[in-house]
Amino acid sequence: MSSSVRERVRKHREALRRAGMRPVQIWVPDTRQPGFRDECRRQSAIVAEADRADAGLMDFLDAAFADLDDRAE
Repeated sequence: MSSSVRERVRKHREALRRAGMRPVQIWVPDTRQPGFRDECRRQSAIVAEADRADAGLMDFLDAAFADLDDRAE
């Protein structure tokens, strides 16, 4: 007779724990909520404006990417 779903889940979780894992609950924004899209746009606009106002940001990013390219060779 096959084991119940509950038993299979229990065994799977026990195996993960033996492997050194632990369960973690993560709460994330509900993308279905009214206003979610507008809030994303609002925050994106704030970040974009901050990026435009930071004259040295692109130089910093270019230097960081160049450093990564140097390490890959």
